[in-house]
Amino acid sequence: MKKIDTTLYFITDSTGFSEEEFLYRVEEALKGGATLLQLREKEPDTRRYIHLAEKVHEITRKYNVPLIIDDRIDVAMAIDAEGVHLGQSDMPIKTARKILGENMIIGATTKTVPQALEAYSQGADYLGVGAIYPTTTKVKTVLTSTETLDAICKAVPIPVNAIGGLNKGNIDILRGISISGICVVSAIMKAESPRKEAEILLSLSKELIK
Repeated sequence: MKKIDTTLYFITDSTGFSEEEFLYRVEEALKGGATLLQLREKEPDTRRYIHLAEKVHEITRKYNVPLIIDDRIDVAMAIDAEGVHLGQSDMPIKTARKILGENMIIGATTKTVPQALEAYSQGADYLGVGAIYPTTTKVKTVLTSTETLDAICKAVPIPVNAIGGLNKGNIDILRGISISGICVVSAIMKAESPRKEAEILLSLSKELIK
């Protein structure tokens, strides 16, 4: 099993930001202690996605943080990213694993115990489970109960992270569940100080998982 630190899993959203401001916020989040970073671009402009991924990868390498590309295996391969994250409607994990080999990190979004078990059996390295709360990102969300999250954590031996509308004011709902970390988007992307917010969230996440 790969050693992946998912304590504070930061997922980007470039909506409304200039490239300069977006990259600044990415770097500030890494300075604040984000342990894993996923580049998520929902617009299907491949050239822009690759351009942005290369820029972000320059930053993540500086902080020795793995870069995960959302959905797009082609983009991940093009820029030699450390991993990809696949949803339920994306390429099957077993197919992605055939293409990417054993060394690439593959994460999966799951919302039920059967989905989690299937993802694990097909070679997923970690799971993102949610949404715990409604989100403001442009992604379709189905809410997942903390009971289901807990059951998934107990069902698979790989890291499980909670995702969906999480911030410093509401993550206490996860206390007592054996997650490996939290995934956050807006809490950092929209923060007045992404660095300070990342520092706070990292500390709170460590408290939850200790």
